Amino acid sequence: MGPALAQDNTDITVVLSEELDLVEPCMATRSNIGRVIMQNISETLTELDVRGNKGLMPRLADSWEDKGDGTWQFKLHPGVTFSDGSALDANDVKHSFDRVFSDQLTCESARYFADTELTFTVVDDTTIDVKAEPAQPILPLLMSLVTIVPSETPMEFVRDPIGTGPYVMSEWTAGQQIVLERRNDYWGDQPAVAKATYLFRSEPAVRAGMVAAGEADIAPQITEDVADNRDTDFSYPNSETVYMRIDQTVEPMGDLRVRQALNAAIEREAFIGTVLADGTELATAIVPPTTLGWNADLVPPAYDPDHARELLAAAEADGVNIKAPVEVIARTENFPHVTEVGEALVQMLNEVGFNASLRMVEVAEHEQYYSKPYPDGRPAQVVVAQHDNSRGDPVFSAYFKYHSNGTQSGVNDPKVDTLIEQATAATGDERAALWSELFAYVQNDIVADALLFHMVGHSRVGARLDFTPTIATNQQLQLSEINFK
Repeated sequence: MGPALAQDNTDITVVLSEELDLVEPCMATRSNIGRVIMQNISETLTELDVRGNKGLMPRLADSWEDKGDGTWQFKLHPGVTFSDGSALDANDVKHSFDRVFSDQLTCESARYFADTELTFTVVDDTTIDVKAEPAQPILPLLMSLVTIVPSETPMEFVRDPIGTGPYVMSEWTAGQQIVLERRNDYWGDQPAVAKATYLFRSEPAVRAGMVAAGEADIAPQITEDVADNRDTDFSYPNSETVYMRIDQTVEPMGDLRVRQALNAAIEREAFIGTVLADGTELATAIVPPTTLGWNADLVPPAYDPDHARELLAAAEADGVNIKAPVEVIARTENFPHVTEVGEALVQMLNEVGFNASLRMVEVAEHEQYYSKPYPDGRPAQVVVAQHDNSRGDPVFSAYFKYHSNGTQSGVNDPKVDTLIEQATAATGDERAALWSELFAYVQNDIVADALLFHMVGHSRVGARLDFTPTIATNQQLQLSEINFK
């Protein structure tokens, strides 16, 4: 037994800012869910190394091979079992993807596959062929998004997830706590943490104080103003981009000048070092600068309220109803000081002539406005959201944010659709150039949204733990990466 397992107390408490509305494995790419279940309860075929330079690593798949003609073959690790005792085989993999793409479910992870159609062929118990049409050169990387469930899992959201991961959920008391306990029969290395209890507290100072008092061991998300202990507090770029999704189908947002005015009305610099942490960067794309195809020529829209008023006046003169109500919708606890950010944004919009109001909603309600089908009879809605892409390629963002058929898109533009489809199928320098062209087009030519900030994360980690947060910490918190000093 290693030193970590020899600790007298290997149970930990994690205090999160948001409750979970679901514990469904196919929703694990949503941050509030992924922090609990991704790679803890449910595992993926592949895994991207965010701590080092190993790149794409095996998880449930030991290896993968490009067989040509859009087909990749994956070899599963032998001897893997689910928490119910059943053995993992290729049929479970096929069923997991059938669930993700089923019209009976609205799975978060389906959004990342763009218009790629996948066909799964079971070769034998530990071998499966996956054919992508059109061919998908980064298909093994996409496999890091879909958690694998047993083939008996129904085509409906589950409350008691069964996975291959090192932990099982032994308790879920909605609104109070979730408890994960280590599996003795886990197929991989035994992690040091025996049990993790997740609590939910909305106030950052409360979360930080719980760790300081020994009532919790980790608060993955606190704010800069309470991160005042050099021994326990960490700051890191967290791969999240905050933006305002504009639905162009509702007046007055269909007019380009109105969208330009919205961007010119926002004094982005005023947020940094006040309600948002020092180190926050102004965004020029929906993805962070570490992403393939990053366009260094783009600059944030200039704060120019007088120009914003001129643009609105010109639109109004042409018959656009610039006084139509605009709802700014934001998700409580989505990121630190989100309410203050929402209030300031609404004030800035109204100062130049918009008729804007703020609505703060919980995560489940936010999803109704953020993802299609959007509500009928809605006013113009601008959704404040935070998007994570730590995987290095825009394919994890572009389709569902900007394509006409994208589930969180407010855009319907043929050139956007074509650029996304071409970039998704391309490789190397051509792929990077196409993504770069897309980012310039959506910002400069059609003003698809109001890009705001690349965020900085702050965490507090208790003194007895050996754990350093990474760019992925906001989206997932692997208990197997936590050790004891």
